Order: sequence, then structure tokens, then C-alpha cells
Amino acid sequence: MARSNPEAISPTAHYTGYVWYAHGQSHDAFATKTGRLMYRALRGANRFASAVKLPSLEGMLLARHRLIDQRLADAIEGGMVSQIVEVACGLSPRGWRFAKRYGDAITYVEADLPGMLANKRRILAELGGETAHHYACEVNALADDGPTSIDAILGALDPDKGTAIITEGLINYFDRDSVLAMWARFSTALSRFPQGMYYSDVITREGNGGPFALGFAALVSAFVRGKVHIHFASNDEGERALADSGFDAAVLDPREFAEDLPDLELAGAGRIRIIEAIARR
Repeated sequence: MARSNPEAISPTAHYTGYVWYAHGQSHDAFATKTGRLMYRALRGANRFASAVKLPSLEGMLLARHRLIDQRLADAIEGGMVSQIVEVACGLSPRGWRFAKRYGDAITYVEADLPGMLANKRRILAELGGETAHHYACEVNALADDGPTSIDAILGALDPDKGTAIITEGLINYFDRDSVLAMWARFSTALSRFPQGMYYSDVITREGNGGPFALGFAALVSAFVRGKVHIHFASNDEGERALADSGFDAAVLDPREFAEDLPDLELAGAGRIRIIEAIARR
């Protein structure tokens, strides 16, 4: 297992990293001792919720991860995208899995803040090291310019190839104004490419009302040790905000893809939405 600095990893990164590992979607280099302890501590509650058809945190995390994977793979195999930047990559194994799957046909950039980035670089070193087609770099998603801005990172890529930005488990940490400014930076940076795609998860109030849903939202807030911002009342409102930021977007319900995502926990999947957006040129 990779030797990581646990103090540089957030509780959510520890836990989500272990959820992916426990479900066969990761390598043990991404699994931390803290993540294992958290996963075991919550396993009973997750199993109970799933058994009685209530949303579980594990079910929500798996739904978002698997649908983003599916939509990104479709874009790669459809010839739309061959360069990917995952912002706030944390302990996500997606870059490692996609680099193994597609080899030099894609370029995958793992981007994060310095503390988490050091952990990711140690993991990649254990798994064979960084290459010209799979590497890590520092990013500040809130920066308008400078070497760690999204504009600079995308500026180092091939302008003639379709490019995607991914944010998973990120935007609900920020207030609405910060998210809208981030989206505007992303759309501007992506507009230089023949195809600029953006994938993310988002929590909306649509489908998240009622006492059970409010309790679930409180659980998520406690888990991340901070406020979970719900920016939009509905999918339509989220799509309009993305349009105002320079994207043509769809906000997807993972439950509509249940046939393509075996063993999807419908209750947990219903608490999350996935953004699939194209930057206008």
C-alpha cells in the first residue's frame, strides 16, 4: 500500500477511496488505513439503509462515480475526447483505470492542491510512475490566472484534441457564486478545443425533500465536516446556470441508466445528479 500523509487527505477522500476499492474499482495503493476504518464503521448503516430501500452514502458515491465513468468512456470511444483533467482528483482511481484501459490514446491529468497531490504522486510512483500521457499537477480551481489555474493547465494540452474536465465530489463544498465563477473559468478554458466536455456531480433539491432526504443531507454534511451547499432547486435550474456559464448541458439522473449500471442502489442514486456539459466555442 502506498505510504501517504493522512493529514493531507480529507475524511471524504479517505472514505470514498476505500468505497471504490471495496467494490473492485480501484487498486490497494489508493486504499488507506483510515479509509478502511471509516468504511467498516459505516458498513452496517449502509447495509441497513440499502436493505430497507433508503439511500445510503455508499450507494450515492458509487452511482456518481460509475455514471461519470460511463459517460467519459462513451466520449472517448466516440472520438469526442482524448485529453482529461480531473480537478480535485483526491484518491480517485479513475486516472489509473482509464490510463490502463486506453493507454497512449488518451492523456490523463490528475490535478489537486499540494498536500493531496503529493499523496497522488506517491501512489502513481508505486503503480509504475507518471508518464507523458498520465501525470499529476497542482491546480487551484478558484484561480483566474497563474500557473496553477485551469486555464494554464489546459493551455499545456494539444489544442486540436477534444478535452474534458471532471470534478467529482467538489462543487457542493462551495457557495453558489464560487461555483458559477468556477464553471465560467472551465467553459472559457475548454472553448479553445474542438470539443470541450465537463462532467461533475451535483446535489439539487429536486428529489431531496421530505424528512428522510433531509436526514440524509444532514448525514452527508456531518460526514464531510462542513456544510453541503445545495445550489439549485431543480435539474432545469442547474442547466440554466450552466448555460449562463457558457455550457450546453444536461443534468442526468443516474437511475435512468440503471440498465447500464448493474447493482445500482436506486435510493442512493436518486440523491445525486450528474452534469454532462459541452463548452460553447
